[in-house]
Amino acid sequence: MLKTLGVCSWSLSPNGCNDFIEAVHQCKLSYIQIALDPLASGEWQLEAVVKSLVGANISICSGMMTTIGEDYSSLESIKQTGGLRPDEHWEPNLARARTNAKIAHQLGLDLVTFHAGFIPEDDANERDTMIDRIQAIADVFGEFGIRVGLETGQEHAQTLLELLADPRLANVGINFDPANMILYGMDDPATAIELLKNHIVQVHMKDAIPTQQPGTWGSEVPVGQGSVDWGHFFRVIQSLSNTINVLIERESGTGRIEDIIGAREIAVKHGCPQ
Repeated sequence: MLKTLGVCSWSLSPNGCNDFIEAVHQCKLSYIQIALDPLASGEWQLEAVVKSLVGANISICSGMMTTIGEDYSSLESIKQTGGLRPDEHWEPNLARARTNAKIAHQLGLDLVTFHAGFIPEDDANERDTMIDRIQAIADVFGEFGIRVGLETGQEHAQTLLELLADPRLANVGINFDPANMILYGMDDPATAIELLKNHIVQVHMKDAIPTQQPGTWGSEVPVGQGSVDWGHFFRVIQSLSNTINVLIERESGTGRIEDIIGAREIAVKHGCPQ
């Protein structure tokens, strides 16, 4: 079931909170997923942000946490540096999660999403380490009654499905991003969403086209100009028994507000409430 439609705060590349609020209003939206790290670092002051958002009638649906040292310059570099995988960043990432969990709790959130990193398919020991680390992050947020959602894309849907069958990850869901499946060259989004639908706790509305050169990134494009079948996407989400927020995400391009408005129009056309 669709709950509401919003936008990811980082998609708007805001220069401060006031600039962000103006951009959200230009997009004709009133719900957001907020990046927690600027609040944790003090770049954005928590009390001032909350006061400004309330005054602007903007509600926060969920939070997003990044991990340390991620290098997106190539598929191979992000495979080695992304998420919770690098041993040298594990303790700092756990500390970051503790800080972000407190902030998410202060914001009254019940969901935070993040990239776990590539899940090994052929190394049982490394896979077990990743499960332990995801569980540890989930436990940190769980202390505040907050669930976590793993961003899709870095692994095949079947690998992620098998991962979530582990009882240690009973409180872990999926933030389904159809474009990431294409960008990483992992799966067809239509097949993946059917396989993972019972674990979805939130979705990102983003589009992409596949690469023509294996081993390189696909290309993100405005929603409706890529390979995602949005009719099928929304039919699956509408069929779920739990309520799902749809957050528009745009991470490239120079006309992001226009692109987000275009995505909003497509979502509304498919029955997404605003």
